[in-house]
Amino acid sequence: MNAHQTHLLLHWYEANQRSLPWRHTSDPYHIWISEIMCQQTRVEAVKGYYARFLAALPTVEALAQVEDNKLLKLWEGLGYYSRARNLKKAAQMVMQEYDGQLPKTPEELRKLPGIGCYTAGAIASIAFGVAVPAVDGNVLRVLARLQADYADITLEKTKQNFAARLQPTIPSSKPGVFNQALMELGALVCLPNGAPLCPKCPLQESCLARQHALIAELPVKTAKKPRRLERKQLLILRHEDKLALRKRPDTGLLAGLWELPEVFELPVDYVHSSEDAGAAVHIFTHIEWHMTARKVVLKKTIALDNLVWVTQQQLAQDYALPSAFAGFREMMF
Repeated sequence: MNAHQTHLLLHWYEANQRSLPWRHTSDPYHIWISEIMCQQTRVEAVKGYYARFLAALPTVEALAQVEDNKLLKLWEGLGYYSRARNLKKAAQMVMQEYDGQLPKTPEELRKLPGIGCYTAGAIASIAFGVAVPAVDGNVLRVLARLQADYADITLEKTKQNFAARLQPTIPSSKPGVFNQALMELGALVCLPNGAPLCPKCPLQESCLARQHALIAELPVKTAKKPRRLERKQLLILRHEDKLALRKRPDTGLLAGLWELPEVFELPVDYVHSSEDAGAAVHIFTHIEWHMTARKVVLKKTIALDNLVWVTQQQLAQDYALPSAFAGFREMMF
């Protein structure tokens, strides 16, 4: 990008940026939380989580000390729960190695769990005014079209190349604003799905993809591998006012969260009633769950090591049940 393009971009951003809660703070902790939450998650979905999270855990110290169950409950429904676990690990590291203050440089920020090149650049530029690029998917799409670049944006070397080319153009007086403006342009105008809104783009006159009718071809992305299909038969197991939950293993997909147990053999004399509870599909990045469920009401509880029995209030307050099971919530109580 050149100085004229930068001027046009910043002028557009000043007039068109969304009013987001993390754009009204200079607190590095708040900016960090927002950046982690917005990874692979729609901004509109993040707003409520962001407010609740900071109300419950207003400081790095509070995050470092929070119990895992409470942390995961605060994150319930956001998905990609490893983000929450890495936040806590990073907070503990900040308390132990940085005197409770988030480091200011991209190099130091990247040492923290869950913070890669993009997030380090975003925090350093927005919170600390460091002139460093923050290249996310939106920025990659804008630059690929602007420069008619056919490099595969899923490759790390492409991201590094774009970042290196962007570095000299970042205004030292407004690095955070510049990075947010590029991201906002990708989110609101240079759209990923469907036709981009080129007439609204401040850079339309210098966009090579637009000039040469290449918009539909760019950016180039390697096709993802097909998702693995897993079929699950679940039990909505009830006794009086309680529901049975099972904790998932501490590693792997949805590690440490709670779930509906998969079907197992029940003693016939324990069963009061049984009915079909429907089916649901949940799509993860690499896996697709096709689930069916059966609601079984028991005459008495079954004591098994891997089951806990919880009330509706306890489920709402204390147990993080992933959104994968949202399709069965109406049948649970």
